[in-house]
Amino acid sequence: MNGVHDMGGMHGFGPIQPRDNEESFHADWERRVPGLTTAAARAAHVNLDQFRYAIERMPPAQYLSASYYERHLFSTELNLIEKGVLTHDEIEQRMESLRRDPSAQPRRDEPAVATQVIESRLASELPPPVDSTRARFKPGDAVIVRNVHPSGHTRMPRYVRGKRGTIDRMYGVEPLPDANARGQGPAPEPLYSVRFDADVLWGGSADGRGSVNVDLWESYREQPREDPA
Repeated sequence: MNGVHDMGGMHGFGPIQPRDNEESFHADWERRVPGLTTAAARAAHVNLDQFRYAIERMPPAQYLSASYYERHLFSTELNLIEKGVLTHDEIEQRMESLRRDPSAQPRRDEPAVATQVIESRLASELPPPVDSTRARFKPGDAVIVRNVHPSGHTRMPRYVRGKRGTIDRMYGVEPLPDANARGQGPAPEPLYSVRFDADVLWGGSADGRGSVNVDLWESYREQPREDPA
C-alpha cells in the first residue's frame, strides 16, 4: 500500500497513548463484527490478504475517521460485492429497511452458520516447516529493501524501502501477500524477520539504541546486478 493506510512512521498523529484495561468492544454491534467477517469470508472465499487489501481501498478521509470495526465492515462489504455474493443495491435496500424499522433485526438463530464460524475461529494449523533450501539469506546477512512503489497490496512498509537491515531469523516459506491479494494464488516465498537500526530508519532524531524488526518476503529485497533472479 502507498496511501494513508500505510501509517507506520508517519508524522503528525502525535504519540500513542496506551490505555490500561480498555474494553475490546465499545458498542454492541462491534461484538458481532468478528463473527460476521468470518462468516462472510467463508461465503465469498476471501483470504486474509484480500481482506486487508479491501481496507486499503477505503477513501483516505473515511479511513482516518473510521474505527477499527468500521474498517472491517467496509472490507467485508466490498469483498462480498466484488465476489458476487451481494450487490451494492441489495445492501442499500437492507440498510433502508433497517432505517425505517430498527426493530427488524437480522435473524440470529442460524446454528449451522454459527457452528461454521466457531469452528473456523477455533481451527489452528501448525506453522509451515522451515525450508532452508529455498532461502538465499541466513541470520546476520545484510539486505537492502527495494525502493519501489507498487500500486496494489504489499506488506513492504514505506519507511523501510531503500533501507539497509540485517536478517534476524527466517520463518519459513509463506504466501506472498502481493500476489495472494490479487487472487493470483499464494506464490510462496521465504519470509524473514529483518532488523533495522532506529537511526537508519528515522535519522538523527531517533534513539540510536533502538531497532525495529519487520517481516519481509524475499522478493522485497534489492536485487544485485549479478543476481539472475
